Amino acid sequence: MGSELVEIQPRELRFAFELKKQSSCLVRLSNKQDEYVAFKVKTTSPKRYCVRPNTGVIQPRSTCDFTVTMQAQRTSPPDMQLKDKFLVQSTIVPFGSTDEDITPSIFSKESGRFIDECKLRVVLVIPPHSPILQPFNGTMKHGEDDESPALKPDFIHKAFPIMKESLSFKDAFVDDKNLAPSHVKEIEDLKSKITTLESKLSEEAKDMEDLRSNIDALQSKLSEADKMIAILREENTTRIRLVDRSQQEIVRLRRTAAARAQAGFPVFFVIFIWIVGIVLGYLLPS
Repeated sequence: MGSELVEIQPRELRFAFELKKQSSCLVRLSNKQDEYVAFKVKTTSPKRYCVRPNTGVIQPRSTCDFTVTMQAQRTSPPDMQLKDKFLVQSTIVPFGSTDEDITPSIFSKESGRFIDECKLRVVLVIPPHSPILQPFNGTMKHGEDDESPALKPDFIHKAFPIMKESLSFKDAFVDDKNLAPSHVKEIEDLKSKITTLESKLSEEAKDMEDLRSNIDALQSKLSEADKMIAILREENTTRIRLVDRSQQEIVRLRRTAAARAQAGFPVFFVIFIWIVGIVLGYLLPS
């Protein structure tokens, strides 16, 4: 068995470098053995990169891919070079092993098992449209095609994309006699589209103002309605209190009348008996 358990392609990680943008690189591991092989990926800069998956098991005569993503960078490294390294470790594991069976101890050299290691370097590649200057013999140099933007239609298209945030950047286009008629026509079409976009944005802004005005009017009406409801509730409470007082007064009057009636009943009864006695005295024979 050779010292290399898996074949790694590519041997260097090439990232298209752009400020504030992520960049990814795909790495393929090929298991040329008749055994199950586990792998693990390490890096000298774990905060700068994300590896998915960073561990796994490759079946015999099979391949497995992992992706390395470089996080968005705010500044360019000196001379567009990084000293970051990646280490791919691989070792033979029992037949039928799965990703869940991988533990850190598997890749420990103290276990006595053979651990194959392969280092991968990082290379930054500047995309053709990137504004970053490319290094040339240790110095920063513009490309040979770096001419005035007014003489380069492609530069105009790349440097001035249509953006919603800009409402007046159409003035950045420059009329130049050296431009081809087709490019001039494209620029005029872009200006027309931008003018149409400005008009639509202006209409939307007006609609937003109208909507805000309507919302303010509704809020004012709601405030007036709340005040009216409060007044009606207070009046209703006052009416309920008056009704309660009236009922209490009626009950009191009834009780007073009943008491007076009970106090006067014996007098009438005595008078009634006296009258009856007189009548009976006249009627009965002596």
